[in-house]
Amino acid sequence: MEVKEKQQSETHLVGLEGMELNISHILERIEHFTQLVSELLESRETMFKELSNEFEQWLILIHREQMKKWQEEIKELRLVDASNEEASALLNNVRFLLQNPIFDS
Repeated sequence: MEVKEKQQSETHLVGLEGMELNISHILERIEHFTQLVSELLESRETMFKELSNEFEQWLILIHREQMKKWQEEIKELRLVDASNEEASALLNNVRFLLQNPIFDS
């Protein structure tokens, strides 16, 4: 009977050691997984910051290009307006001369 109890006791200890080993492996996997998730979150944060900066720079570039385009359009319109003013003044002078001919005798 004592031998049986001793064997059962030893079997029970081996079973407990195996269970503790399994639990230890699971805890190691939990730690590894937690570390992996943490690293992914950190890399995601870095990636989003980089994408955010790139997006911001892209928007600034678009804005800058559009401003240049509109400023060029304004410049061209002012040139056309100045040219129209000169043509109008010239036409008014011609009209005046045609309406008031000067005769040299």
